[in-house]
Amino acid sequence: MDGLTAEQREIVGLVREWVDREVVPTAPALEHADEFPEQLVDDMKGLGLFGVTIPERYGGLGLDLTTYALIQVELSRGWMSLSGVTNTHFIAAWMIDAFGTEDQKERYLARMATGELRSAFSMSEPHAGSDVQAIRTTARRDGDGYAIDGQKMWVTNGLRAGMVMLLAKTDPAADPPHRGMTGFIVEKEPGRPSQRGLEISRPLKKLGYRGVETVELAFEGFRVPSSSVLGGAENAGFQQFMSGIELGRVNIAARGVGIATAAFEHAIRYAQERESMGKPIAQHQAIQLKLADMATKLRAAQLLTLDAARAKDEGRRADLEAGMAKLFATEAAEEIVFDAMRIHGGYGYSEEYPIERLYRDAPLLIIGEGTNEIQRLVIARRLLDRHAL
Repeated sequence: MDGLTAEQREIVGLVREWVDREVVPTAPALEHADEFPEQLVDDMKGLGLFGVTIPERYGGLGLDLTTYALIQVELSRGWMSLSGVTNTHFIAAWMIDAFGTEDQKERYLARMATGELRSAFSMSEPHAGSDVQAIRTTARRDGDGYAIDGQKMWVTNGLRAGMVMLLAKTDPAADPPHRGMTGFIVEKEPGRPSQRGLEISRPLKKLGYRGVETVELAFEGFRVPSSSVLGGAENAGFQQFMSGIELGRVNIAARGVGIATAAFEHAIRYAQERESMGKPIAQHQAIQLKLADMATKLRAAQLLTLDAARAKDEGRRADLEAGMAKLFATEAAEEIVFDAMRIHGGYGYSEEYPIERLYRDAPLLIIGEGTNEIQRLVIARRLLDRHAL
């Protein structure tokens, strides 16, 4: 990508080399076994990837969102699930740094920077996905703390994480509902599916996005102290979590760029190696047209993702840019992967080649962090705001 600093190029190059050396050879077996990549995650800790954006005073690298997004591109190019291991953690760390009290920053960020403490992010529920205001999980005052009741769904890293950023209703009668929502930093014991007041389901079986667990959390009277309220103030959770989701959409866009990059690289290499009718299939016009479309979509996705990340780095409201990047990059990823499969022919459908894994991973991006239908609504509303008569 153009316009990067020397530091960004160096960091991204380091991650790219590690992905090519360690991830690409091992990802197929881990993914097909749906096995958590313990060694790769340990390597990521050593590389500082759990503290990329955490300020240096807490032991992090103190880098910007643009650099983080570029790292996610490389991780997803090797295996998208590795980006999933870090994404909820990244959102949580950013939220604590942006909205947390000084005590919360001191308590959590240093341990998060090393990966010693990993975080999940929990907003969706069985009956409330895109409609966040429809959540039913409550946190009621109980002595010097709160008791949490409710169910959370699609929680990535929900079992292994030692904490969960959780959105709950502290004022169920609030109108509109978002005014009665509070963010909590919920500590729990990592790896234990059954704890007092909390039951964690078995990891859900998924089409793709394997190796990283996705679970349901069921809270029943789970107690947390008053100090767990993000920022120390009730009823500010909706805005805090929406800001976190905005960052998450940049991450999802970066994953789309990573998957699309991998698919394109495999396709253009295969097209020059595979022969048909006496010449490489890359010399057939039909294949050339596909490669041209794939490369153009990939380049547009890269630029939109960089635009969104840089807007956020500059402190600007970036829901329009993040929505556009998420929408385009994820749709482009699915289309590019499908064209890569067609270029590979029967081999693209075989587990011997990585295309079938990319083909199973790509659809998640169209759904995650707000469906693409929701992205279109977000984009349209912001456009109307900006161009109001």
